[in-house]
Amino acid sequence: MDKPLTTLFMLMSLDGKISTGCVDERDVDKDFPKIVGIREGLHQYYEIEQRTDLFSMNSGRVVAKVGINNPQEGVQKTPVSFIIIDNKPHLTERGVVNFLKKSKTLFIVTTNKSHPAYRTSESENLEIIYFEDKIDFTNLFHKLKCDFNIQRMTLQTGGTLNSILLREKLIDKISLVIAPALIGGKDTATVIDGISLQSLHELDKIKALRLVNVVTFEDSYLQLNYDVINETRLIT
Repeated sequence: MDKPLTTLFMLMSLDGKISTGCVDERDVDKDFPKIVGIREGLHQYYEIEQRTDLFSMNSGRVVAKVGINNPQEGVQKTPVSFIIIDNKPHLTERGVVNFLKKSKTLFIVTTNKSHPAYRTSESENLEIIYFEDKIDFTNLFHKLKCDFNIQRMTLQTGGTLNSILLREKLIDKISLVIAPALIGGKDTATVIDGISLQSLHELDKIKALRLVNVVTFEDSYLQLNYDVINETRLIT
């Protein structure tokens, strides 16, 4: 399929958690800097993040959690274009404006005809991609490649959306930065959430990984890099 080469890049605990709790007030970006033994090496994740692709996909819920809707002074323009999946919406009009200030191009992908982005639709660096009922991610990724010439893209989305994209064979590479932490909590988001598998015929939704390398950082941080084997083979 003609789509961007896509890397899922996440910060997670050793037990796979990408948040510190099950409510929106809890977030690793806000909470890890407060915890001795975790905070010391956290800067290494943000340094790696600065070297990821110039197209970054995220969800409205995730960016709202980290404060994009709050008043922000002196927002600096970056060379990064952001693709935000946002149906509810989680973004406010202020959040959209904040993103427009920092983005080379801001893509809003939504099924919501009343999304606040429509109130700023005359902005030169805004693209709204609308789906009538449900976002067709295969079609979206094809459109991003063929209509907007996006060759490479980094995903930093939530566990549910990660699951959808993985099972639709839209993720090519995995890059995980492992913080030296155990968080726990069955309702706390993990790297891959979504609907649990139940039947034998659903095993083809499981994706095997091929390890590319392991990078050891200071303060007990690790980075694990994998290729995703998207064609699942089952022995019958």
